[in-house]
Parts: sequence; C-alpha cells; structure tokens
Amino acid sequence: MSGMPRYIYEEEHEMFRNSVRKFLETEAEPYHAQWEKDGHVDRQLWIKAGEQGFLSPTVAEEYGGVGADFRYNAIVDEEVGRSGLTGIGWGLHSDIAVPYIISYGNEAQKEKYLPKCVSGEIITAIAMTEPGAGSDLQGIKTTAIKDGDDYIINGSKTFITNGQLSDLVIVVAKTDPSAGAKGVSLFLVESGTPGFSKGANLEKVGMKAQDTSELFFQDVRVSKDQLLGEEGMGFVYLMQDLPQERLSVAINAVANAKSVLEQTVEYVKERKAFGKSIATFQNTQFKLAEMDTDITVAEAYMDRCLELHINKQFDSVAAAKCKLMATDLQCKVIDECLQLHGGYGFMWEYPVARAFADSRVQRIYAGTNEIMKLIIGRELVK
Repeated sequence: MSGMPRYIYEEEHEMFRNSVRKFLETEAEPYHAQWEKDGHVDRQLWIKAGEQGFLSPTVAEEYGGVGADFRYNAIVDEEVGRSGLTGIGWGLHSDIAVPYIISYGNEAQKEKYLPKCVSGEIITAIAMTEPGAGSDLQGIKTTAIKDGDDYIINGSKTFITNGQLSDLVIVVAKTDPSAGAKGVSLFLVESGTPGFSKGANLEKVGMKAQDTSELFFQDVRVSKDQLLGEEGMGFVYLMQDLPQERLSVAINAVANAKSVLEQTVEYVKERKAFGKSIATFQNTQFKLAEMDTDITVAEAYMDRCLELHINKQFDSVAAAKCKLMATDLQCKVIDECLQLHGGYGFMWEYPVARAFADSRVQRIYAGTNEIMKLIIGRELVK
C-alpha cells in the first residue's frame, strides 16, 4: 500500500513494534479461534505479555514499569488492531484503567497495585456504564455511602470490558447523590470482595474473544484507603482521562482499517470474475484508491494527535474529532472491503467478516459518536 513516512516513531519504537508483532503471531494468533469460543483470552497471555514489557509501559520504573511515553502504548494498540485479534484487552488495561492509578493513586495504592499491573498478575477494568446510564456519566445510580471509615457500595454496571478476568475494578459511584457531577467518586474494588459479583459473560455481535460482563455490588464494604483520589473529584478525573481513552480507540481503528484494506488488496488480485481478476475492474481500483487515500490522511492525523498528546496539548475536542473520524472510517472501509470479497466476505472464516462484526462497537464505546459530535458542535457555537 501507498502511504507517507511516519516521523512520530523512532528506531527504538520500531524494534518494540517488531517484538509485539512477533509475540502476537506466536502467542495469540494460533489460539484466537478457541478464545472466541471460550469468550475470553487465556490468562497466561497476560503473564507472558507482562514478561515482555507490553503492559502499562508508562508506569514509572520505581513501580516496575519502564516510564515510557504513550507512543509505546500506541504501538501495542496499532499491532493489536493490525492483527485483528480482538479480545486482547490490553488497551483498556494500559491506556485507560491503570493511568487512573498512576495519576490519582496515593503512594500506598501505587506500590500495592502498579507492579502487578505491569507483570500481568493484576488485570484491571473500569466500571462506568450502567444499564440506565451509558454516555451520561452524571446519570449513574451506583452509590458509595460513607459509613465510619468505610464506604458501602450498591449498584450495578454493564458492558464492562475485562469484567470476567479482572482482579481490580475502578468503580464509578455517587458519594453524594444530590450533588450531580460533584458527587462522583472513584473506588478501587478487588475481585473477591464480599458483595461484589460478576454476571455471566455477555454474548455480543462481535469481539467474541473479549470478556464483557455485568458487575453487581450489594453492600460492598471498602475502606477509605480504596478511594482513588479525592472524594467528589471522580467526574473531573474521568473528563481529564477520556481524551487518552478516545485516542487509544482511534489509533486501533485506523490500524485495523489499514490492515483489512491490505488483506483486501491481496484478495482482489486473486479473485476472478468474468474471466478476469477483479483487481483489473475500474470500480475495484476506484474503491481501493479512495480507501487508501482516506487511511493515509487518517494515519497522518492520528500521528499528529499522538504528538499533541505526548506534549500535553491534546484536549477533549481534538479527542472527539479523532475518535469520530477514525471509527467512522474504520466501519466504512471494512464495509467496502467486505463488499469486494463478495459472498466470501460474509463467511466467518474470512478475517474481513470478523472485522466487520468487531468494528461496529467502536462507534459506541468510549462515548458514542453522537456524543463526539455534540462535544465538537458545542465548541463551535459557544
């Protein structure tokens, strides 16, 4: 495929990329079909990834990490997206959940949890979404009411990525239900805590190897030491960290679209119709040209967003734009690629079929694309 030189990454980053790619080829690809049947990846994958330094590379050396910048996270996101091996929930862990502990955890929390997050001994999840509150984080009903030096958590969450395998969950709850956004706090809740239970692994349209769960909290007692950051600051923390989450989703989306297009280019060269390779048809060439152009532009934009993020200049509006653009493009490209595969594109054995099913949720989670438009639009007319 054509494209532009990428200057955001240096030689050391490409060496890291090669190691991630080889790891996925040997440790994930041969087993992925079984993981789709199981509804989750093998836990040993996390331990092996931790041994290779693929988990939470931004964690400081004093807590067992390497203190790298977010480019290493981005490479992992790209390689997982490129591979099409859905269900490997490292992005949720490394890009979304663990950074809350890095940013807002106290020293005791960091010492207790971060080394095991890096090693893969602890798998994290973040429990925001509720049955009646998706993108509306202010509308959550889960409560954490103070009781002496403890908090009592009651409520339920749904669509929680890594929910089944998780050892540590960041729970978003209302410590003051009457205070709106100012009454939201975050708590670190360990699996096995009395009253905390996990529902069945949810059956989804796509992302079959990704465990996704309902979580239930019935009079779950946690000490004040499990409060993450300050009481009442949870909504602020979520707003501050959502841009990185959306960037992570967008990076994965563009890499996945690019990979599916590369596969499709090879397929149309081999597929025959009316006695000729369909790669020789003008319509095929036009479709490929349009997609290649769109992906080239998107990749350049994503690199710029990544640069802004590293330099702490990436704001919520820029994040909304990149998430909206990248996930819309991903779905558009994969739909076009499936069409070029003809009937075979609708067969589950073909990667494009899996990509078609897996990609659709990208426009929903991390804030729906309608919410992204709202964020952008409000900034334009304020």
